[in-house]
Amino acid sequence: MNAESNSNTPAANFERRDLVILGGGLVGMTLALAAARQGLTSHVVDRATPAELTAEGADGRASAISTASWNLFTNIGVAPRLDALGCPIEAIAVTDGMKPGRIDFRPTPDEGTLGRMFANRDLRLALFEAGAAEPAIAWHTGATVVRRERGPYGVEVELADGTLLAGSLLVAAEGRQSPTRDEAGFAYAKWDYQHRAIVTGLTHEKPHEGVAWEIFYPDGPFALLPLLDLPDGRHRSALVWTVAEKDAAAITKLPDAVFRSEVAAKMHHVFGRIELAAPRMSYPLRFHHAARVTEERLVVIGDAAHGMHPIAGQGLNLGLRDVGALVEVLGEGARLGLDPGDAQVLARYEKWRSLDAFMVMSVTDGLNRLFGIPGRLPSAARRLGMGAVQRLPVLKRFFMDEARGVSGKLPELLQG
Repeated sequence: MNAESNSNTPAANFERRDLVILGGGLVGMTLALAAARQGLTSHVVDRATPAELTAEGADGRASAISTASWNLFTNIGVAPRLDALGCPIEAIAVTDGMKPGRIDFRPTPDEGTLGRMFANRDLRLALFEAGAAEPAIAWHTGATVVRRERGPYGVEVELADGTLLAGSLLVAAEGRQSPTRDEAGFAYAKWDYQHRAIVTGLTHEKPHEGVAWEIFYPDGPFALLPLLDLPDGRHRSALVWTVAEKDAAAITKLPDAVFRSEVAAKMHHVFGRIELAAPRMSYPLRFHHAARVTEERLVVIGDAAHGMHPIAGQGLNLGLRDVGALVEVLGEGARLGLDPGDAQVLARYEKWRSLDAFMVMSVTDGLNRLFGIPGRLPSAARRLGMGAVQRLPVLKRFFMDEARGVSGKLPELLQG
């Protein structure tokens, strides 16, 4: 990024930009790049360095990138860096423990795929590479924020080394534990699913043929997500295994051979022999949804605003929809001569995003309560719900549109 990016220079480098983005993860970096396309400058602050965020094993997760999110990456110039790294999701197979009555979500040939699967590390590397070539972005890495102030005429952020950053709008993109959101006193609904997602990578004997599997068991969902084959030709998938919080530590610490055997049994050997291809990690599963996402010269986006169960794979995509909407209203405001932190601009963003985010969150939580939470429904009831989705074309179409990220009114950056 520009010369200021990794500087430890104190307050003498005070510079006002349009946005001060706190959080340089997938959503924060995408916002900075999308804003730059609209002629908006930004400071981006993150506690970690790019090397830490992209180190092997730092983030073993993979993300489903919806059609709409891919359109955003295309419009901001990131798609060429990612095109060869994503695995198309040709279909989604949903089954109750591999019993009869499985649902297959498969689009028609003219609709394209249901999205693409990417390793999070590949997404980060592409975003950092694009950001390095963008002079509109000033990147502040390994930085700790010690003060945030907002007022009628702008915002100011002080870093631990004394550097002062000024802007017109403060954006909190720090993730689920956002200190900026909490400091601002945002109210939000939240609950804990009392489960953890165990995440790792697998190589396997048989090809996945682009099919993502969601297998529901009494103790939680078990998902297999297609990834590109390795250079040596081995077939590869990401695993997201939901287990009860009380069992997570023991399962995570199982010897590799025992863990592999448990995974193979839950897969019903659908991919033949398997091997572990990545470290095991686990993440708590919680829900939170902010009642409001704007305040004076402040916007909260991504996981800072809404966190959901990964059952539908839409968490990152919802954050990228935030980016598309925010950049569109900021761009329109700029063309009208409005400041990025203008109350009218933020009110339009709030109105636009509140309904869409609520709908996606509700669908995801509803799916989890119907199919994913142990003890909520007997197996027969889960199969009844799956059968209803299978038999009703309108309902099935709704779920497919949600998976592709093309439901609702989309910002221009998210449209093909």
